[in-house]
Amino acid sequence: MKAGAGGREPSPGTRAGRSTARTRTPGPGRSAAARRIAATARRLTGGERARLTALYGGLLLLAGALLTGVVYFLVKEGLYASISVAMTTAVPAQRLDTVPATPRSTASPLWEYALPTSPGPVPPGVAPGVAITRTLSDAAESAALERLLTVSLIVLAVYAVVSVVLAWWMAGRVLRPVAVITDTARRLSGENLHERIALDGPPGELKHLADTFDDMLGRMERLVSSQQRFAANAAHELRTALAVQRAAAEIGLAGEPDAQRVARIRGKLLEVADDSERTIDGLLLLAACDQGLRERRPVAVHELARKAVEALASEAEARAVTVAVDARPLTVPGDTVLLDRLLHNLVGNAVRHNVAGGRVRVRTGPDGIEVANTGPAIPPDVVPLLFEPFRRLTERTHAPGEGVGLGLSIVESIARAHGATAEAFANTQGGGLTVRVHFTGARGGGHAVRAS
Repeated sequence: MKAGAGGREPSPGTRAGRSTARTRTPGPGRSAAARRIAATARRLTGGERARLTALYGGLLLLAGALLTGVVYFLVKEGLYASISVAMTTAVPAQRLDTVPATPRSTASPLWEYALPTSPGPVPPGVAPGVAITRTLSDAAESAALERLLTVSLIVLAVYAVVSVVLAWWMAGRVLRPVAVITDTARRLSGENLHERIALDGPPGELKHLADTFDDMLGRMERLVSSQQRFAANAAHELRTALAVQRAAAEIGLAGEPDAQRVARIRGKLLEVADDSERTIDGLLLLAACDQGLRERRPVAVHELARKAVEALASEAEARAVTVAVDARPLTVPGDTVLLDRLLHNLVGNAVRHNVAGGRVRVRTGPDGIEVANTGPAIPPDVVPLLFEPFRRLTERTHAPGEGVGLGLSIVESIARAHGATAEAFANTQGGGLTVRVHFTGARGGGHAVRAS
């Protein structure tokens, strides 16, 4: 082995030290930079933006290459004729015939380039001027085409780089709404469902997507708010019943109550227990309806309407309410028990939430069920809220037969389980409410039943 510049060979320790220095692991700063570069590389090589960039850049580059090729072809086809015409006009052939046979050294500079450059003979049948013009035209065409090709390739290379940059920028602009939607979806939780994308821009697919996402967020917010109100109202109803029972037991039975007082407290406790039982039954019915129907059978709804009116006839008479029935044939596939509960709730609500001497009209037919009643005036903006659980037009007074506020909620849930829609309208004359339940796939048949 040759010695170093100082005449001594490097020691093994020195070589090992240098080798160790060369293979030293990078520090923390270098590792962070490497991670950032790797993350950037992953973003550049993957994702929709990279694919759109490749697509847009490829299309732009293909268009540029086609344009360059077409221009080169067209120029090549017409260049020789253009040069020939220009040469013939500038240096006519008849003047070349009269050129004196002057030695090249003494010839005029103007004609020096016009004389033949090759000592070979002129082809037969071709004038000397024409041969010279053709030679000059060929040389000019070759030089011009070579220059055109070189410049075109350089411009095409620059155009390719610019195309990739523009494609990357364009893809980012196109995908920016998608990034906004993604960030909004990541931030969403039960506490900030009120946020919206509110994308500003001209109408288009992405604008439509953002608006649809905002509509979905609105429906989710209303659903979550409804569930929260339902939980709060259910807890309030059940806690109220427990508070009444506790108060009746602690206050009503304090000391040494007599038998009459004990009987009154006992009746109150049983009444509160019945209210709690009805509340729990209603909640269980709502949960069962939300799960859908396991089995469907043809049900004669008009017969159930007649039976519901007959079952509530005594209560209607006690409240001085007249009930009229127009039971036209209506058969729907569904559950008999649930549909019977639906009709009982509709007719019961119409009878109870009425005025003395009021009227109730029950009608069935191919278009569904309609129950209308007279009663107190209802603001139109309050009507949709009556379908929410535990929502009432007035505050609860715990009067006998008042109900727990689940009547229309159960009606809507049963209708939804049967693929039907329930809607209500405030009556403009006579007050009260009109509730309609429309079934899809219902059919009529049989004979109409009228009662009053």
